[in-house]
Formats: sequence, C-alpha cells, structure tokens
Amino acid sequence: MFAIAEIAGRQIQLSAGARVKVPLLDAVAGDKVAVDRVLAVIDGDKSRFGAPALDNVSIDATVLEHGKSAKVINFKMKRRKGYRRIHGHRQNYTLITVNGIQA
Repeated sequence: MFAIAEIAGRQIQLSAGARVKVPLLDAVAGDKVAVDRVLAVIDGDKSRFGAPALDNVSIDATVLEHGKSAKVINFKMKRRKGYRRIHGHRQNYTLITVNGIQA
C-alpha cells in the first residue's frame, strides 16, 4: 500500500516505513507530523483518487533530521565573449519516516 501526497507544493510517493526527503518543514527533530493532503491511495488492485484530495485520509510521519542536499551548480557561458558565471545552491530538506497511512 502506498499513497501520493502533496507536501510543501511537491507530490511525493509515500509508503509505511519509508524514509523520505521532503522540502523543509517547520518542525523539530522527533516531532510527529500529519500530512492531510493525500491525492491518491493505491492498495494492490484497489485505487482511490481525490479531486483534488481525498477526505478522511492522513499520513502520520516522524521528523528525523534537517539538512542540506548536494550542491547544484548553475554555469553560464557565452563563447568567444569572455562571459562565465558560476552560481551554486544547496536546497534545505527534512528527512521523515512514515509511520502509517490511515485510509
């Protein structure tokens, strides 16, 4: 059984016991988090889809830690002009573990 949920504007596939990196959440490590915006639940042959979200479905998760992902390099260059720009960026994330899906 797995579910597709929207967390901080991103759609993420979640299943029980999974450890997932999600966009930065405003919670302390060790806190319980409930995700209420569940778009779909798939259990074998049975599927339920919301329009846009399902009612009475939530996902319980625990925050493990916060961190920064690997650096992404943005490099711009125009040939024969001497124009070169390098810009790096590290996105913040929250690592959560999914405790269960209440459908």
